[in-house]
Amino acid sequence: MIRDFKTNDTDAVVTIWRAATQVAHPFFVADFIESEAENLRNIYLVHAVTRVIEIDGRVGGFIAMIGNEIGGLFLDPELHGQGLGRAMVDDAAETHGALEVEVFERNTVGRRFYDRYGFRFMGSSTHAGTGETILRLTTQTVNEEPVT
Repeated sequence: MIRDFKTNDTDAVVTIWRAATQVAHPFFVADFIESEAENLRNIYLVHAVTRVIEIDGRVGGFIAMIGNEIGGLFLDPELHGQGLGRAMVDDAAETHGALEVEVFERNTVGRRFYDRYGFRFMGSSTHAGTGETILRLTTQTVNEEPVT
């Protein structure tokens, strides 16, 4: 079941974020992880529209939306490969239409997911907090050649 985030889901969401981050972002340093966990708890969840997926009565993952942008999509790593991430993105697309996301270039788990889903490359930049390259992706059709 996908439902709206409730304040009492916060601890579960942060726990899932930490576990998924270890898998998807092994290049993050400990200080950055601690800082982002606090930001997730105190800033990101406050300002995003977050939905959670419940499996057997417990939160198994979440998607945080800022407009049509996926600000975060994380699943308990034990639940990867079961179509739950796709279900959450489908749920977001029903509400927001075409979606955008930024994913770290070295996040092979996330990149593989977004590629399979059909996201397309829009551009890249450098993440200020880590110096890592971020790829910006979209579900919209991206013109690869200028129309003349």
